[in-house]
Parts: sequence; C-alpha cells; structure tokens
Amino acid sequence: MSETIKNWYVVRAVGGKENKVKTYIENEITRLGLSDFVEEILVPTQKVIQIRKGKKYNIEKVYFPGYIMVKANLSGEVPHVIKSVTGVIGFLGEVKGGDPVPLRKAEVNRMLGKVDELAIQNENVVIPYVVGETVKVIDGPFNGFDGIIEKINEEKRKLEVMVKIFGRRTPLELSYMQVNKVS
Repeated sequence: MSETIKNWYVVRAVGGKENKVKTYIENEITRLGLSDFVEEILVPTQKVIQIRKGKKYNIEKVYFPGYIMVKANLSGEVPHVIKSVTGVIGFLGEVKGGDPVPLRKAEVNRMLGKVDELAIQNENVVIPYVVGETVKVIDGPFNGFDGIIEKINEEKRKLEVMVKIFGRRTPLELSYMQVNKVS
C-alpha cells in the first residue's frame, strides 16, 4: 500500500475520560483493521506533585481536558468510526456535515513541543494551602500546635506559620510536609 498523508486532528471527548476514550478508539481501529490509517493517538498530560495529608503524590494531569490528538488519514470510514466511539463528541473545527479540519503545522509543533516540554519540565507542586488558613503542625518541636499561615514561599516550598507559644505569637518556617489542614 502506498504511503498516505496523515494529518493531526483534535477529537473532542467527554472530560475526565480522555485516556479511556483513547483506548476505545485504539481498540476500534485495530478491530476494524484500520491501523494503516491511524498513526498515533495522544492525550497530552503533565506530571504534577500533589500534597495530601503531608504525603507527596505524583499524578498525571491532562493538559488539555476534553481533547485528544489523533494523527491519521481521515479517508473512507475512519472519521465515522472515530466519531461513533463511546465518549467521542466529534472533531474540533468541523462544520456541521463537513469534513474535520486538520491542525496547521505551527499548531502541531507548538502542541507537541509543549508535550515534550511538560515531560522534561521539573515537576510542578500544587500548593494545597492559602494565606490565612489554619494548620496543625505535625512534625518537629512544635508538633501539635495550631497556627495561621502568614506567607507561602513557593521556591523554597516553605510556609511561614504564626503559632501562639506561651501566649505570644511566634513565626515558624515549616515545609509543606510538616503541617496538615485543620478541618
């Protein structure tokens, strides 16, 4: 079979179900023997560190919620097969009854570059605290004390917490891991 030209398209999917929809599309394409027409299916994600109850969790967060990138030759039945998959809303940019619009080269390079950049980039930390919030110290010499967050230093990943010790307000510099939210 001669080499066909494949373009990148954006498929709109049900939010929060991108990876599941990607798997459904891959299974359907394989089942119908259309693998020659679809080269790659991509859900852009980024790694994020989330802190819950003093523990670090590495999670993958979808970078473009509700969208999946597909590199394919949309000829024949391929667009109809993709659209009929559970969780697929349709193609981005298509006119009602018209053909899906491929992404421009510049858009593809920017999006794929962003995906590579996110893979290489230092892990982002989602800061689960806000200034003015009450926290309980769970580590160190002031274990068990309650305090109020005065400042958040994102670079050092530290909090300045104002704690009352012997009736006096005393500032403490603590890491995110040394405190818990007070419900």
